[in-house]
Amino acid sequence: MTAYEPPGAPGAAAPYDAVVLAGGAARRLGGADKPGVRVGGRPLLDRVLAACATATTTVVVAEPRTTVRPVRWAREEPPGGGPLAALDAGLRRTSAEDVVVLSADLPFLDEGTVGRLLDTLRGSDGPRGPGHPEGVLLSDPDGRDQPLVAAYRAGALRRELAALAAAHGGLTGLPLRRLTAALDLTRISDPVASFDCDTWDDIAAARARIREHGHVLDEWISAVKDELGIDLDVDTGVLLDLARDAAHSVARPAAPLTTFLVGYAAARAGGGPEAVAEAARKAGALALRWADEDTPGDTPGVEPGPGSGAEPGSHAPTPSGAEPGSDAAPDA
Repeated sequence: MTAYEPPGAPGAAAPYDAVVLAGGAARRLGGADKPGVRVGGRPLLDRVLAACATATTTVVVAEPRTTVRPVRWAREEPPGGGPLAALDAGLRRTSAEDVVVLSADLPFLDEGTVGRLLDTLRGSDGPRGPGHPEGVLLSDPDGRDQPLVAAYRAGALRRELAALAAAHGGLTGLPLRRLTAALDLTRISDPVASFDCDTWDDIAAARARIREHGHVLDEWISAVKDELGIDLDVDTGVLLDLARDAAHSVARPAAPLTTFLVGYAAARAGGGPEAVAEAARKAGALALRWADEDTPGDTPGVEPGPGSGAEPGSHAPTPSGAEPGSDAAPDA
């Protein structure tokens, strides 16, 4: 997975923390465990955690559970005290100047969108450039703010949360709009990344979209990497070309078996995209050589074709001891 790098700072990722709110009651899902609902074979919470995988610290505000990557856990007091109380509890366990705040029900959020939020928050002149806002949030297709798909300046959040707690005797039960109304915010429109799953119809729509032709392969590869604990970006086109060549030049079952062996060889060579590419190159070249041996030039009495390896004028072995040029068939 490629680390997020802000513009103008190649090779140096600016730190940020992430707070994921995952403790809601999910009333419109009948009280189901929404963060654990699977979309594309992965729990919604794990999909969100993958989008903020480059955060220095990730805090999930909810009861602890098994996740694909390590996180810190927090809980609002009292439990069920609402989004502002949950945000405050998570924020207390972070230290970066910038913090990404996310809900745990965003099936299409990805690392690129998180980077875009941070870029806009920091401005074009670097992390503390002139005129940068206090927060940047996504808006949905209807223009509604999504304050739980956003990047904020942590200091601004702490300032306003403290002011609200002082004015209301605490944060329990206060809506998010009380916080966002007090901040200088910028909006970004992203109808896909802002899609959240509040109902079973939303879940069904997300599952259907993932299985569309244009998305299914990337979704499957991401799910497999999560399941196997692999954090590796490789050129899937190289592997697909290898599978095609193995299937065409050898036999269809050669495709999955060859790609498995390439992965095994790459792991023995130390892993990494370069090791995968080199193993795929070698296996691909072998598949092409294999196909060359099956050209007409490799049969008796036919001039050898390019790449057959036979010298001009030489004779290929004849089957079952038949004399060259004879019409005798092999013994049955």
